[in-house]
Amino acid sequence: PMCVNPDARRILVIGGGDGGTVRELLRYPSIEHIDLVEIDELVVEVCRKYLPQTAGCLGDPRLAIHYEDGLKFVRHCEDAYDLIIVDSTDPFGPGEGLFTKEFYGNCYKALHDDGIMVNQHESPFYTQDAYAMQRAHKRIVDSFPISRVYQAHIPTYPSGHWLFGFAAKKRHPVKDVNWVRWNALGLNTRYYNTQLHAGAFALPNYVEEMLRDVEPEAIEP
Repeated sequence: PMCVNPDARRILVIGGGDGGTVRELLRYPSIEHIDLVEIDELVVEVCRKYLPQTAGCLGDPRLAIHYEDGLKFVRHCEDAYDLIIVDSTDPFGPGEGLFTKEFYGNCYKALHDDGIMVNQHESPFYTQDAYAMQRAHKRIVDSFPISRVYQAHIPTYPSGHWLFGFAAKKRHPVKDVNWVRWNALGLNTRYYNTQLHAGAFALPNYVEEMLRDVEPEAIEP
């Protein structure tokens, strides 16, 4: 999302108490403020102690940490953020509320006119995960005018094949990107590059079929 909108200045991260998402965001000099909402304070404490490679950024002055339920936090936000990243657990137990239609609707309301929301979208590989993915995608499609799904291969996750959702009010995640501008930032990355960014939205047929089943219109080719 920071490639799609490199001018994003105010960010909301829901979950992500390990600090990894915040660490990557803070590499962008344009970012002025990040609100990190983590329901479990112990997650942050443990990661600060044992995972300094990801949590070492959590003392940055641009970051404010809020220990509360992300679903409740976002209810009180309106026209406040350029980007919302939902770095949540699975949609079972404590993270279940972050996959509801109410939550996605509140995220839409909390974003600026050209805001973007990104969320982890589960795996399409196993039946239970695939159902959760379809259910989340349908709710996001109902809330945002632009909703696309992209993939990444993460060996430590079940099946290794994981999906993410990109939802926006105006910006298409591939057509509306200035690739040259992002590359000019000179950020050193181990996985991400702009060619991979574009290719990640090319999904296997079985995944496209799952998404079409819950979309009002067919996915663009």
